[in-house]
Amino acid sequence: MLFFTTHEIVRQHASTGGLTAIATTATDRLAPVVVQSCLTLGHLALHYAQPDDGPLAAHVLHMMGLIETQMLPLPGGNFYRFVTSADHYARGDGIIYLSCLPEPQARLISAIHRALHVGSDHEDPAVSAYRAMMASDFEASFHFGFLAATLEQLEALVLALQDLETGDPRFTGRITIGINRARPGDAEIDARLDASPVFGPVTRYAYGSGGVQVFVETDLVRSGQLGEAMIFEFDDVFPDRDSHILSVVELSWSEFHHPQFGHDIFARVEPAP
Repeated sequence: MLFFTTHEIVRQHASTGGLTAIATTATDRLAPVVVQSCLTLGHLALHYAQPDDGPLAAHVLHMMGLIETQMLPLPGGNFYRFVTSADHYARGDGIIYLSCLPEPQARLISAIHRALHVGSDHEDPAVSAYRAMMASDFEASFHFGFLAATLEQLEALVLALQDLETGDPRFTGRITIGINRARPGDAEIDARLDASPVFGPVTRYAYGSGGVQVFVETDLVRSGQLGEAMIFEFDDVFPDRDSHILSVVELSWSEFHHPQFGHDIFARVEPAP
């Protein structure tokens, strides 16, 4: 894998007529405020929309592999504590909290929907443009990612959630799954994914090699600019690959014009001499 600064990419593209896969690396980095390796990911606070959704949202998180350590029944909806593994049971990190959406936040979301005419014939164009962006790239806006232990674990998760969505009326229409394969080129990985019941039919590719991505969108958990749904990402990286989707981003020339990376990115840098 070759790595280029932005100016080097411009030079390479001008001299070679384009690259099939290119990446940028940051040239200047600020020193961390705290000493490196002092921080871990502590917790994520999630909300469901109404009290009846609490047990359903908790069930989905459980199926995702999170471990429920507490359920506190409250008048406005249950409060849940989950951890990412048994090692985090009594720790202060690796925690997911789940509770009912606070009323002021629910009112704010309703006001935004009214102001933008969300779902009506007069919906603001900004809303449809946002939806189109998310349909083309699951990770273009806020989401939270987990790393699966194995590809087999990730495949089992996808199949279980698909069965839940199609087989239980309480979840029908409330779970959507999107999948990205690893970029092609590694014969071993390509063969494994081709044989997979989950990844075999997929024609979308990640912004990198050596790993796969699964995106689970559900309106049982509310988040995002419109407060409609939450997107969870589940990744798996293949062992013995130092370069993979979570270690480096790889972009084709055309992908630099994707909204996530900014239109006309090369127009904003100095032209190559």
